[in-house]
Amino acid sequence: MILDQFRLDGRVALVTGGTRGLGRAMAEGLAEAGADIACISRGGDDAELRERVESLGRRYLGLTADVGQPAARAGLVDRVVAELGSLEILVNNAGGGTRFPPEEYPLDQWRELVEVHLFAAFELSQQAARHMLPRGRGKIINIGSVMSFEGGLNISAYAAAKHGIAGLTRSLAVSWSAQGINVNCIAPGYFETTMSNSLKYHPVRGQQILDRIPCGRWGMPAELQGLCVFLASDASNYMHGSIVEIDGGWLAR
Repeated sequence: MILDQFRLDGRVALVTGGTRGLGRAMAEGLAEAGADIACISRGGDDAELRERVESLGRRYLGLTADVGQPAARAGLVDRVVAELGSLEILVNNAGGGTRFPPEEYPLDQWRELVEVHLFAAFELSQQAARHMLPRGRGKIINIGSVMSFEGGLNISAYAAAKHGIAGLTRSLAVSWSAQGINVNCIAPGYFETTMSNSLKYHPVRGQQILDRIPCGRWGMPAELQGLCVFLASDASNYMHGSIVEIDGGWLAR
């Protein structure tokens, strides 16, 4: 049955930045589809998310780490495998953003942002692959952005990192697809989260963005769940190196 291809029973998913916003929604969606969940965040274990995942009959592991720090990334996937027994799904979601005119962008913040978006995604994919390759299966889902295709305004570090995520997705797919690992990318548009509120409710930019979204509204985090589950499941086994936008029509305009 086709719906059985979307089931994730018996699989373990690791979501970075998984305790809030888009990451939290995707973690909950993966759990609803049957996966056990490990979340990495700077805030560590989240009692509410743990309760939600465990209420579905799934296991939950919360780890505290700032994946933007190289030392903090060391051995993270090994810890998940040691606790939960395996790793079949990795969602590289952790990120953030700062906005400066490029001539004024502080270089330390530029480096930090590229580190958390791009370096972390590569290193954790590398760690995950060392467990996935011997088993001949695995799903890696990178979280890009519509800024994987556009330049944006005064977000040079974010745009550079998200363009990098697109290229990384394609390159890893070329290297690993024949060995059973699917690497794909979700490119969200403008979604309502705590992090995006300052932009959504900005007296000028908020309305400008809304006016440009063809469907006439910002996305809700739960609207990423279906796509995330699809890319994590057997239903997407022939997808390799795809960058799938989910943006209310933003890029079609």
